[in-house]
Amino acid sequence: MKEIDFLPEWYKSSRRRQVSYRTQYFVLGGIFTVLLVWNFVTSYSISKAQAQVVETATQQRQSQRVSARLAELKNELNILNKKQELMESIDSRINIADILAEMSYLIDDKIVLSEIELISEKFADEPAQNSPSGGAVVRAFQPNMSIKGDVPIGDARFKILIAGVAADAGDVATLILKMENSPYFCQVALSFSKNADIKIKNDNSFGLETERTSESTGTRQTREPVENIKVSKFEISCYLANYRRQ
Repeated sequence: MKEIDFLPEWYKSSRRRQVSYRTQYFVLGGIFTVLLVWNFVTSYSISKAQAQVVETATQQRQSQRVSARLAELKNELNILNKKQELMESIDSRINIADILAEMSYLIDDKIVLSEIELISEKFADEPAQNSPSGGAVVRAFQPNMSIKGDVPIGDARFKILIAGVAADAGDVATLILKMENSPYFCQVALSFSKNADIKIKNDNSFGLETERTSESTGTRQTREPVENIKVSKFEISCYLANYRRQ
């Protein structure tokens, strides 16, 4: 049996066009949605990339400032190292106060120093003589202390010359022995020792004074009593034991 289609052709064409339009609308809507999402994602990525670029530029400027400051500090450190090397090269490595304290401990009341000289010397290749040993230290005194000669730059040793007077030669020998046993001095030697007379005021006169008359003027002149005493003048040479031969 044959079916009869009562729908006109124009109706069928209209329905097909409507279906086609709907399909196109759906496709265009999907494409628009995809483009909108893509635009949002792209805008977010661009904004994030721009923020990263700004942050990177800021970090780069900070890094440049840190690098410049680091270069300045390295330059200052090099200058300080050169100054330290220069100071170490000219440092005599001696402490005058400690030397005087040691000597004032070693010297007793029977010895009076008149002069102390420190002579700086470059190290020579001669063999070492006496070596320091033991332990030990002069009462308060006011010697003329000086450092003779130009102080050499670099490693140097100091020769010490001590001059003064003692009650007798035995006191000088005792002082030499103490200095040999002191860790501050080495190669202690007696340069010279001789007897001498010095004049001092006689304190046993109980304030009495002697008077004599001048024959030329006829006036009376007062003369304090004096006394001659025998002493031993000496000079001792040694080296400061602040170095060690290798």
